[in-house]
Amino acid sequence: MALFDLPLDQLRDRRSSSVEPADFDQFWTDTLGQARQYDLAAAFERVQTGLTTLDTYDVTFAGFGGHPVKGWFTVPAGTTEPLPVVVEFIGYGGGRGLAHTHLLWASAGYAHFVMDTRGQGANWSVGDTEDPVGSGPATPGFLTRGIEDPYDFYYRRVFTDAVRAVEAARSHPLVDASRTVAAGVSQGGGITIAVGGLVPDLAAIAPDVPFLCDFPRAISLTDTLPYREVGTYLSVHRDRKARALDTLAYFDGVHFAARGRAPALFSTALEDETCPPSTVFAAFNAYAGQDKAIEVYDFNGHEGGGPHQQAAQLRWLPGKLAGKPDA
Repeated sequence: MALFDLPLDQLRDRRSSSVEPADFDQFWTDTLGQARQYDLAAAFERVQTGLTTLDTYDVTFAGFGGHPVKGWFTVPAGTTEPLPVVVEFIGYGGGRGLAHTHLLWASAGYAHFVMDTRGQGANWSVGDTEDPVGSGPATPGFLTRGIEDPYDFYYRRVFTDAVRAVEAARSHPLVDASRTVAAGVSQGGGITIAVGGLVPDLAAIAPDVPFLCDFPRAISLTDTLPYREVGTYLSVHRDRKARALDTLAYFDGVHFAARGRAPALFSTALEDETCPPSTVFAAFNAYAGQDKAIEVYDFNGHEGGGPHQQAAQLRWLPGKLAGKPDA
């Protein structure tokens, strides 16, 4: 695959044309306020996985609309004192998977909370959370569900679930709430940026090759799914482009990034046609926090840095949690 996006020197100055809605903050304040009218009801049930070095819990908490959302919570075996927690969000089409598959962060000594993504979990990893809300006409997938109205849009529910997932993780006695980290890859990276803009006191965020950023460029630049779902929808509903873009602006990672303050480690890949690097740099350049960095993988596609990026995160995170410079 050849390079298809802007040269790296132009990417480093890239800004989005996405127009922030005038009521963006009020929209999210009201949305989260409505969700918090429901008891969080976070329940943690110990499960046996066969792994002797980790203790794992099956989690249920109330997300958007009070709907039950699943997750996994894992800590090093025998943990008795509060730990920093990494709250992880899953890539597009996947669910929380099986309990024994999430090993990295707890093995590194952190508490680890994985949020299931409502309605997903049948593409590449199993999910257990329903989305009881329907939508009007939509292209197969999730990106156009409710796209004609921000109040009905699918990701309003998902981003709300994600904020509530942070609250659920912080409610556990083995979590040091002051050292909460959000992380994820692709869709999970986009959710991470949203959480970074909606939860003001995170210790750090780590969005890898993030989806859901710079919608105006993404849907016109790449013909690859999932962004192509919007193009397919608009190829049929030819008169609804303005309405769709108005809705997407409430969920654009660029606008959440402008509100993020926690130390941040982004990543992008220059041959990524799924989440083009110009869209990632648009969010990174908009990120308001001064302590930010981005790893660039020149010859990779949407797999990004993979284990190399995980290694970078493992080196980077301890210094952020301790309030010290990187090792």
